[in-house]
Amino acid sequence: MSFLKKLFGLSASQSNIYTFSVQCERCNETIEGRVNLYHDLSIDDAGGYHVRKVLMGSGHCFQQVEVILNFSTARRLQNKEIIGGKFVEE
Repeated sequence: MSFLKKLFGLSASQSNIYTFSVQCERCNETIEGRVNLYHDLSIDDAGGYHVRKVLMGSGHCFQQVEVILNFSTARRLQNKEIIGGKFVEE
């Protein structure tokens, strides 16, 4: 069973995961997102990393919320942008 957990990433350390919350601008639903810092990131031209996530809630609204996150070479968040919603600060 532990082999399957490792294979499918179920045992990923919390330090490898960046989580965030967004609120849809149309229906105000809060949507949770997460990024695996060692599997989801792409290298950008400046030497850092970036990821683009498109989120959609589970309610009746099918509005897409696009999130673009930029990370440093040490995988620390540097910049975040959102289209179709706003970030929920915790």
